[in-house]
Amino acid sequence: MSPLIAAAGWLEATTFSTALRESIWAYPIVESLHVLTIGLFLGLTVVMDGRLVGVVLTETPVGLLMQRLLPWIRAGFAVMLVTGLLLFAGTPVRFVTNVFFQIKLGLLALAGANVWLFHRRLYPTVGEWGDAARPPRHARLAGAASLLLWTLALATGRLIAYNWFE
Repeated sequence: MSPLIAAAGWLEATTFSTALRESIWAYPIVESLHVLTIGLFLGLTVVMDGRLVGVVLTETPVGLLMQRLLPWIRAGFAVMLVTGLLLFAGTPVRFVTNVFFQIKLGLLALAGANVWLFHRRLYPTVGEWGDAARPPRHARLAGAASLLLWTLALATGRLIAYNWFE
């Protein structure tokens, strides 16, 4: 047995995990909050990335749009992360052995790296190009990569329930 599966087994045997998994209300509420905040996070991220790609709200400066959307995107992400961790805690062995969960984690890591690179390298220069209807190539690529990675992460997250490889 791998150390990861052993750790997941330990977590699954805890009182917290058992209570979450067997509760008639807790798991469905956490899952509902997770889905709702995915909608908030991804909906606003699609708008922001669409602007970066240069296909939506082209008359709105990128900096202004991001200034207005980022607090909501960050709040959605925070709740989405916490609820996702709680969902994982309810059935960790099932998740760590699920190929779609493993793919999703890889996609989330890539999406996170894309966000980090964008905010580290491109966002500081938004004042120079933020009014342009068509942002610079690197910003468009970052937006397109974000759209692709988050969409794939969402799809693989949904496929976790249908692990055909068990």
